[in-house]
Amino acid sequence: MDKTAEPMWQLEDSPREVGQQEQSSDDGDKAKVPGQPADDKDKLLKSHTLQWETLGRQFVEYEQVAPFLIPEEQQRRLVNFLPLFLKAWEQSAGVIVFPNIQLLASEVSKLLTKEIKRNLNGKSAEEARMALEQLLQQKGKVDDGHLLLKSVYLLSQTDLSTMWNIIGSGLPAALMQCLYLFFTFPLKKNSGDGETSEDETETQEMLVKIMLNMYREEQGVEELLAADKLQSLIIATASLWDQCNHSWKVPTGRVLRTISKAQTKNSILYLQAVDCIKIAIQNLFKLADTLPACDMCEAASIVLCFVKDSYPISSALLMEFENNDGYQLLLKILLRCEGFQQNKEDPYLDEILDMLTCLTTCGKTELKVSGNIVYPQLPHFDFDQMRSSGMTVKNLQAFQVLQSIFQKSNDQHLCGRILSAIGTIWAWNTVNFFLLEWTLQPINQFTDIIHFKPQPVQVQFFRLVESIVLDMSYVPHEILKKVQYLIKENMVPFCTLTALRCLLSMTKKDLLFSDIFRDSGLLGLLLALLRKQAKILRKSAGTHLPGLEEGTERELNAVMLKMVAALTVTSVRNTVVLKDYGMVPYIKIFLDDECYRSATLSILEQLSVINYEEYMSIIIGALCSSTQGELHLKLDLLKSLLRILESPKSHLAFRTCCGFNGLLSLLSDLEGALQDPPSGLWTAVGQNCILELVFYTLQGITAALHLDPVNSNFFQRNGLFEKMAEDLGSLGCFWTQEKWQIPLSLAKTRTFAEFLDAAFCSSEPFPTWLKNCIWILNFLDHMIKGTLHLESYCKDRKAEMGEASRDYQEGPQTQEEHPFAFKRLDNKLPASAYRLWGKPEEKWEMEDCAIVHPGAVCVMVRLLPKLYKEGHSQLSQEIQCAVVSHIQSLVKSEKSRQVMCGSGLLRTIISSCQDAFLNESHPLHLPLTRVFEKLASQAIEPDVLRQFLWLGGSLPLPSRPSTEKTKVLSCQGSDSANTAWNEGSEEDVVDNKSDPRTVVSVSSSPWVSKHSTLALQTAMSLISMTSPRNFQLRGSALAPSFVEFDMSMEGYGCLYLPTLATVMGPSVEQSVSGGIGMGTRIFPPPSGLTLSCWFLVTRFGLVHNSHPLRFLTIVRHMSRTEQEFVCFSVSFFPQDLSLVISTEEVEFQPLDIMEPEGEILNPSSFPGQVQFGCGKLLVTGQWHHLTVTADKESKKSCIVSAYINGQMLGSAKMQYLQSLPGSCISMEPSSFVDVYGYISTPRIWKQKSSLTWRLGPTYLFEEAISIETIEVINKLGPQYCSNFQAVQLQGWY
Repeated sequence: MDKTAEPMWQLEDSPREVGQQEQSSDDGDKAKVPGQPADDKDKLLKSHTLQWETLGRQFVEYEQVAPFLIPEEQQRRLVNFLPLFLKAWEQSAGVIVFPNIQLLASEVSKLLTKEIKRNLNGKSAEEARMALEQLLQQKGKVDDGHLLLKSVYLLSQTDLSTMWNIIGSGLPAALMQCLYLFFTFPLKKNSGDGETSEDETETQEMLVKIMLNMYREEQGVEELLAADKLQSLIIATASLWDQCNHSWKVPTGRVLRTISKAQTKNSILYLQAVDCIKIAIQNLFKLADTLPACDMCEAASIVLCFVKDSYPISSALLMEFENNDGYQLLLKILLRCEGFQQNKEDPYLDEILDMLTCLTTCGKTELKVSGNIVYPQLPHFDFDQMRSSGMTVKNLQAFQVLQSIFQKSNDQHLCGRILSAIGTIWAWNTVNFFLLEWTLQPINQFTDIIHFKPQPVQVQFFRLVESIVLDMSYVPHEILKKVQYLIKENMVPFCTLTALRCLLSMTKKDLLFSDIFRDSGLLGLLLALLRKQAKILRKSAGTHLPGLEEGTERELNAVMLKMVAALTVTSVRNTVVLKDYGMVPYIKIFLDDECYRSATLSILEQLSVINYEEYMSIIIGALCSSTQGELHLKLDLLKSLLRILESPKSHLAFRTCCGFNGLLSLLSDLEGALQDPPSGLWTAVGQNCILELVFYTLQGITAALHLDPVNSNFFQRNGLFEKMAEDLGSLGCFWTQEKWQIPLSLAKTRTFAEFLDAAFCSSEPFPTWLKNCIWILNFLDHMIKGTLHLESYCKDRKAEMGEASRDYQEGPQTQEEHPFAFKRLDNKLPASAYRLWGKPEEKWEMEDCAIVHPGAVCVMVRLLPKLYKEGHSQLSQEIQCAVVSHIQSLVKSEKSRQVMCGSGLLRTIISSCQDAFLNESHPLHLPLTRVFEKLASQAIEPDVLRQFLWLGGSLPLPSRPSTEKTKVLSCQGSDSANTAWNEGSEEDVVDNKSDPRTVVSVSSSPWVSKHSTLALQTAMSLISMTSPRNFQLRGSALAPSFVEFDMSMEGYGCLYLPTLATVMGPSVEQSVSGGIGMGTRIFPPPSGLTLSCWFLVTRFGLVHNSHPLRFLTIVRHMSRTEQEFVCFSVSFFPQDLSLVISTEEVEFQPLDIMEPEGEILNPSSFPGQVQFGCGKLLVTGQWHHLTVTADKESKKSCIVSAYINGQMLGSAKMQYLQSLPGSCISMEPSSFVDVYGYISTPRIWKQKSSLTWRLGPTYLFEEAISIETIEVINKLGPQYCSNFQAVQLQGWY
């Protein structure tokens, strides 16, 4: 026999052999010896193969002799063969290698069928039941029936062909008779034998497995019909469920469900012919009132399986089910399940609901309904596109059962399952929602009764309603009206709360709901309810009434506020409604409660859109009226204020509502809050919270000053920076005692960046007061640079920052850590990127450190003497030196010195730091002197200079105790010295250019007095102030007067020329004319015009964000019209190094909406724009002279010429300026035209760039000057600033 052709099957173990094989496998593993030969497995495999070959030969012999044997002998030989077959299977671990397995299966199945029939013939049902049990169960060593059953069990798992042979033996019908008897006739057992034995369980599992394998095939179901037992078993399950054998309930259900899934047309005709479904329903009706609900569900689910599974083939059983009140039966059964606790062991309730849900799609014809779509709807809603493929509802009777159950039951599980079923039906096809709502209206009707349902059901229902909008993009107006009625009646507060949350989620979906809910009256309803609650809150202020504002009611108020906030977001109309209802005073009441505060602030922020003053008065008033301990209220108000201050339009309202004074009062209220250790009220408040409040207060001030010169001037002029310094100095971390600070000579100091790293990023201990001071200086530095309002206050510092030891603390004082840091929004940079002040060698620190708010530098200087604490003298003066070093770096550039001189920094230094100036050995003496010299070289007021000069002579030194010694501290390895203050001698120091921190002795002779030393240093300072600090390339030691335009900060900056000319009609009064002089100036000039200017480019912009140099832009506007027009412009474009001169009439509007190039208002035969290449004539860092002349030839043309440093760039003929702006061709007698101009970039053309350039002396002439005049102006140079009358040049005449 060819071994390769032999079939092999891997079978699953029989129930009993599983444990035996596992045991034998374990024993085999334990018996293995490490030194066992590797070919033992091969020997074992060969042994099994030989065993199967022997069995194959024996069965062949049986086949050959079987025809000549009597039936009894055939049966005996076959039965004797089976133990060998089973033993071989057990020894080969379930692998069968048998050539004639199909014939064997047929013979064994026939023999088992024969034995079953023999035991059934001529016996009553109970006797037959007993006989079958004895036949199939293993009662002794030799039991032919059990042997046959086990063999068929194994053979039924091989392949499909073998299964067909088993089915053809008549076994399906025989086993169905067995199942019927086992199910319907329970055995009467003696007491103590109630539990099923292991043998019975094994027999049951094998029998059921064989039936499942056979009935899974259509041939098996067809063979089954011949026995006429299927109908009997189905009816038995419907009528005898309470009297049947309980151990056979689940197996019988499994077998019948398998048969249901394999139904054929013949089986359906068979069941229909015998009225199987009809009889089953009638029997179930009889048991519906007496049988437990769980048993009824289990029995009914079997009948419903045959109905549902047969529908794809034929609708006959469904029709029979419907005609015999099947849906009423299901309704009755399911309503009895109310209060039934569902668990995993009884899943039949869910099974019935799932099958009933599937029956809703079973129908012959599509539902045809016509509903009216009520508008407005969401923009992307399209009903026609929803008709997609998917199961649609065709059986309304089945759905009515679900609907009726929800309406009649209040069971949480049952109602929840109904809602889940409805959601499933919608998910199959979105059209199902409309089919149901336009017919049965389930959701519409459920809304009327939802408040009677359990709370979880209410939540699930409103999520379902919410999905209509969120998932289908449909607005169900009728449903929403009923939801609003629920809210209005407020019968059950929790239901009202859940409904409001549903509407709130919809409102956030689209702005359309803001209009829908306003027009439907919901907004007015909410405002009325909030007014009522606000009055209750106001009356109960300061008292606690039992039950007031507790639980659901409190949460309901919060959601109502959130709903009003959502309705007013970006809806000015709704905000106006709120204001017209007079709700603003009532809304303010909710600010005091943290639960309501967020939504309340959102409403007030929307109010600011229509009235900034009212918003500011509310917020500033709330800040000022808050108590010291209400820090969280202040923080929330400040954060809201910052959001509004992002709009420049709010700055005026902030100033007029005393916003600056209000914010500074917050700092005043924090007096002593940062003391170490804290005392009084502040012991219960964390210092992190206090610092956060300081941060947001300063941030609010910075935001109000940002790009607002009026506010900046107001803050500076009213001395509010001085007030800020006073309030910050009283926080408790700064030195406030009027005691003399002992000066120390510091041999080496650290930069502030090193202090920052040491204080927060290393294990070096630092006292709490110093950390607080560092953070406040951190805030001030960002304020100086104008970036404080762009920062966020984060609490994500590393934990090790707070692990500093207590060595610096005096006594057992609590030290509060600062687990927070500055962080730029939307950035993910390392901590080093957020350093306030870099090391001096870092180039980015040295370049272009722009000072936006110079008053903050003065605040820092005023705090400088207060950076001190007894017991930490060296550390205090180290940090003072670091701060002065940083201030010195801020005034390195000439631009910064100009800004600081205008803010009064010199006066602040003299008034706040006199001790350092009077004591030449003070560590701050030299750096402060250098700062003073740099600023004074730019500009100094006479009285400030007088005070500085008095320091060296007239003013006496403050008296100091003669016993005090000046301590000189140095690093390891350097000499230390102590010099006495008394007897008129001290160590004098001068500036050492090599190291700003080194103290150098001027004279150690005792005859040199203090006053003479100070006088010498004052003289040296005067020399430094008056010495030139840079030299220009044009041979002049003095720089020309100029204005600098830096486009890197905000992208714009210009000189505004308010009146160049005024063209008036005959009947216009002269009073409208601006400017200097009498009469009007003709524009455009009749003979031409000339632009002459000196300029220097410090840095050009990058190619990708190139920003032009706009030397002149002339704009004009006719009265009684809105639009302004640019009529003349001269610009230089760095990307192609060209000078562009334009006389086109172009609308003066932002860059992003400007008309396309080439589209002009009044076309002309002459070009309106010319371009001259500059080549390499422009060099950065050098002064250049530009001249542009326009010599008018005729009425509409002129000759334009351009010169750089007297060298002509080119000349061209172009269109001259037209007489009237825009497309005007005539002028009314009572009209007039304003003509004004800009030099550089106005705000309307804002464009950030790295471009920085300077403008020197600039002239406009009402004529085209000659080339000789141009040469004279060029030779005069940028330092000349006069009217060119009687000009004399050396060697000119």
